Amino acid sequence: MSGPGCAAHPRDGERWRLRTAFGITAAILAVELIGGWWANSVALLSDAGHVFTDLGALALSYGAFLLSVRPAGVRRTWGWYRLEILAALLNGVLLVGLAVFVVIEAVGRLKSPPVILTGPMLVAAVLGLVGNLAAMAVLYRGRGNLNIRGALLHVAGDTLSSVGVIAAGAAIVLTGWTQADAIAGMLIAAVIVISAVRLLAESVDVLLEATPSGINLLEVSDAIAAVPRVSGVHDLHIWSITSDMPALSGHVVVADGAPPGDTLNTIKRVLYERFSIAHSTLQIETPSYQEFGEVHD
Repeated sequence: MSGPGCAAHPRDGERWRLRTAFGITAAILAVELIGGWWANSVALLSDAGHVFTDLGALALSYGAFLLSVRPAGVRRTWGWYRLEILAALLNGVLLVGLAVFVVIEAVGRLKSPPVILTGPMLVAAVLGLVGNLAAMAVLYRGRGNLNIRGALLHVAGDTLSSVGVIAAGAAIVLTGWTQADAIAGMLIAAVIVISAVRLLAESVDVLLEATPSGINLLEVSDAIAAVPRVSGVHDLHIWSITSDMPALSGHVVVADGAPPGDTLNTIKRVLYERFSIAHSTLQIETPSYQEFGEVHD
């Protein structure tokens, strides 16, 4: 049976990804602040504000990661893994707030389009786009982790913002239509909200201990019931401790005389090989066993 003190999977890759993305994002912030001031571009300065928010989100994600790998103890028997989910939840809230800010700014620009020096604006936006694409490439391979996915969504929002600024700058150069910047901002905000809602939903599911996506509880129950000499399965629960760490508990009824150790080993092998569930707690029962207390089926 898996205990609370089991060693976590190595996460040096996640730590490196977050640290590298933080450095790239800090460089982008410096470029866009200087470029926005030079070009007198409200769009670019707003994007720099977006990047500053993302820099804070990356710092939050990295801090949550460092705490999450601390060992389990007597009081926190699963350790600090859930901090990653809380960080992802907060990142989702920040993304929604950022989208609201972008819409407000875009509406203001529609009413009063700013005067922009498009040359410096486009140079800074292109450099920001290149940096954001590099940060996305660093984070993308760790997207299975909700905490890193939250950071990735922030950087993806930055990337879209850079594309929007470039498109707006090009439109201003070609047509003189400065409202293009505001429209691009609204489209970026819509994409950010869609990503944020998905991240919030997944984070809340983990906190509510819902069955992880990709795992069907009925299929797991049937797989356990198909093990030789198993006559019943009840009170089965599957949830996530953190991203990519499903856990299971349940009661298994076996025939009288069935060797409990062999049956348990077979069940745990099935859970791991078919459903990638390594953390499981199973109570083996016989038909004569009488349950005491309330059972949550």
